[in-house]
Amino acid sequence: MRVLCAATSYPADREDWRGVFIRHMVDALARRSDIELSVWAPPGPLPDNVRYVPTPAEERTLSDLMAAGGIAHIMRSLRPSALLAPLKLLRSLHAAYRRETTAELYHLNWLQTALPLPRDGKPVLVTVLGTDLKLLKLPLIKPLLRRVMRDRKVAICPNAEWMQPILERTFGDVAHVQPVPFGIDPVWYAIERKMAPEQPVWLAVTRLTRDKLGPLLDWSEPLFNGQSRQLHLLGPMQEQIALPSWVHYHGPATPEQLAMDWFPKAHGLVTLSKHAEGRPQVMLEAMAAGLPIIASDMPAHASLVQPGNTGALCRDPTSYRASVEALEDSSLNLQCGSNACTWVKQAVGTWDDCAGRYLKLYNELLVSDRD
Repeated sequence: MRVLCAATSYPADREDWRGVFIRHMVDALARRSDIELSVWAPPGPLPDNVRYVPTPAEERTLSDLMAAGGIAHIMRSLRPSALLAPLKLLRSLHAAYRRETTAELYHLNWLQTALPLPRDGKPVLVTVLGTDLKLLKLPLIKPLLRRVMRDRKVAICPNAEWMQPILERTFGDVAHVQPVPFGIDPVWYAIERKMAPEQPVWLAVTRLTRDKLGPLLDWSEPLFNGQSRQLHLLGPMQEQIALPSWVHYHGPATPEQLAMDWFPKAHGLVTLSKHAEGRPQVMLEAMAAGLPIIASDMPAHASLVQPGNTGALCRDPTSYRASVEALEDSSLNLQCGSNACTWVKQAVGTWDDCAGRYLKLYNELLVSDRD
């Protein structure tokens, strides 16, 4: 079957962390012998058997978009150009959809990429992240999306189950909502942990924005400032945030650096995010590596973390302190890490497992469409 995959983010090279899950998705779909895959996305490494379909002008637009931090970052900036960027992007996407007439099915990443679909009746699979739910709060977005979904078969695939009821209330009469978890690269399952109990190392891997950090700095100061334990913060600085001297900040880290240098020696991953999340990929990768998770108690995290079994959910500084101190017991830490890895293997699997889940939906959409 001929599938056109569209995304507005993609890593520029093998060291780039941005949109890396899209690259894994494309690689896995390309390994399927029953799919002819074309990709419309920012320029980056692609398998040899994948067609890259943007025009040179579209490629420049997409490359500039990534250099500016991505469309979501541009929109948050509230600069004058923030109003023009999405319009230019949607116009380019519309042109690509109309040009790629041989595609039998669209695989679109994020709801906004469905807005410029032509009225060609072709079936659509749309992946949805937590940030997509914020898009639905904007004026006219819901009716515009419902309009393009009518008169075609549509599967809306959030990467976490907690989003399903919300999406069904909005689109349940015009689309089938089916959660599809993203996969995990096998490299994470192969990590061997070598943590040092005498100097616990805790990791926070996140984009540095106020919402993504949440209360991390305030709640952590009594636990890490002047103590033997360490908090290492990895990720790009996307808002100007003053970091205290007791935080070890390292800037962005590649997946290879996380897998080789950081995850093996860490006691666990910490995220106290208040940001709209789907199913945070870095949490799944950490769990696959056998790391316990300490997370803020929000739906995206509660769908992954089983308190006392794979980590802890925290609502206040007291529960946060108790979780950190409890998981510095080596036996409990290793047991929770082992439980986390087992759960991820069974519930999520690899990217090839994810590609199989998508293929099943592709076939259902195409069979329904032909009937």
